[in-house]
Amino acid sequence: MTTGRFIALEGGEGAGKSTQARLLAQALRARGIEVVVTREPGGTPGAEAIRKLLLEGAPGDEGAGWNPRAEALLFAAARSDHVESLIRPTLARGGWVVCDRFLDSSRAYQGGGGGLSDDDIIALHTIGSQGMLPDLTVLIEVAPDVAAQRLALRDTHGTDRIGGRDTAYHARVAQAFATFAETEPQRFARIDGNGTPEETRAGVWDALIPLLPPA
Repeated sequence: MTTGRFIALEGGEGAGKSTQARLLAQALRARGIEVVVTREPGGTPGAEAIRKLLLEGAPGDEGAGWNPRAEALLFAAARSDHVESLIRPTLARGGWVVCDRFLDSSRAYQGGGGGLSDDDIIALHTIGSQGMLPDLTVLIEVAPDVAAQRLALRDTHGTDRIGGRDTAYHARVAQAFATFAETEPQRFARIDGNGTPEETRAGVWDALIPLLPPA
């Protein structure tokens, strides 16, 4: 049986993660590999319900949204269901999982952006998902002005509660991602996402080559 692999795509708003997940899945399927494309928060019915609470708020809640601790708990709960119900079963049967965001987004957004400690977020992940990590985390990095241009085209009907936070918050998120990649280089592949989708796709593919089964 082909060894299952777990690839997470990370980065800030407008990095192009969803596009790259789709392109990567197409390339892997062309090699005869089973691929499940998923996202966080989400991926299972329960996790998608939590996603709605996180990004849109609870019914009748018109305030600022969840406090950072509640937000981190909700993300950890969604991830636990996602790992247990979708990710582990796919890997167990030899399939690949390509996920738009995973643990490092919680570390960057609720940690770097929201001010929670990295130790606390990792502790939640240890409890909820038994510390599971991707085989490779691909960090797609884009300049703030490029991200802003893409978001202006994408979010014509408004943005969600997390994406709509101020520029200082998102700058802290970007710095957190960069710090993770610098301190844990064995886990990360850093990709320049400022170019065209095809240019970025080529960089992502090059990073995955060591994980590919023999053709």
